[in-house]
Amino acid sequence: MAFRSTGPVTLSLPPFRGVTRRIILTALIAYFTLAAMAAFLPGLWTTLDYLALLIPDQVLHGELWKLLSYPFAGDGLLNVAFALLSVWFFASSLEDTFGSRWLMEYFLVTTIGGGLLASVVAVVLTRYVQPDIIPVAMVGGLWPFVLATLIAFAYRNPEQPVQFSFILTLKAKYLAAIYVLLYLALSLRGGDRLNAVVALMSGLCGYLFLVLAPKRGVRVGVAEQWYGLRNAYYRWKRRRAAKKFTVYMRKQGKEVSLDEDGRYVDPLQERRDRRDPNDKRWMN
Repeated sequence: MAFRSTGPVTLSLPPFRGVTRRIILTALIAYFTLAAMAAFLPGLWTTLDYLALLIPDQVLHGELWKLLSYPFAGDGLLNVAFALLSVWFFASSLEDTFGSRWLMEYFLVTTIGGGLLASVVAVVLTRYVQPDIIPVAMVGGLWPFVLATLIAFAYRNPEQPVQFSFILTLKAKYLAAIYVLLYLALSLRGGDRLNAVVALMSGLCGYLFLVLAPKRGVRVGVAEQWYGLRNAYYRWKRRRAAKKFTVYMRKQGKEVSLDEDGRYVDPLQERRDRRDPNDKRWMN
């Protein structure tokens, strides 16, 4: 499945709708709510921020809500602004191509899966490899999801040109590589190794979703499999009932004709279908 556009994609803001809009509005509400609390209720803000941020050891000890809350917590204004603009452009493009359900599944898989894998990796490395290889830290923000959307954008359309304000044009695969490498470099240079691990694990989950999941999403794929199994069961029941009916009618001295799916076949129509079209004796 490919984007409808064949020319360069201009990096301008697309329509504000669907799952993309819900993600952005949720992030804005969370940011301004926490900012207001930080100004007027600093004690409550500290508690809520701590409860929302991703902390690997706490996640593995049962605080699983952090896997959904960390994208909407703990980031500065500029980080939030640039992350939301990136989500607006890239996620909306994916949503236009694959649908809202697909994008919601992709968000949940990359966010929850990336956070969980990063937590496991961080705990294993600090306990069994080197205690200070990933310093105790907290992660928050939408950037891991942004990088995952870029990976999806580039994976589906690697040669798609993306144009920045009619000045600079880059292919999607190069744009994704620059975003990912720059983000990882800034995180590692700033000593935030856990953030880099979360971004890598979110990208890995996104890539696996793109490769393994049905094109229209897991929900649609599971529904198709379920209805396929259900219909196969109903066809088996119909064939079984047809076989019993045939045996019963034969005992009554009558022959009935049924097709392979157990449907009744009219003998007259069957004889008509078997006629040789070149035989003019049956024609009027």
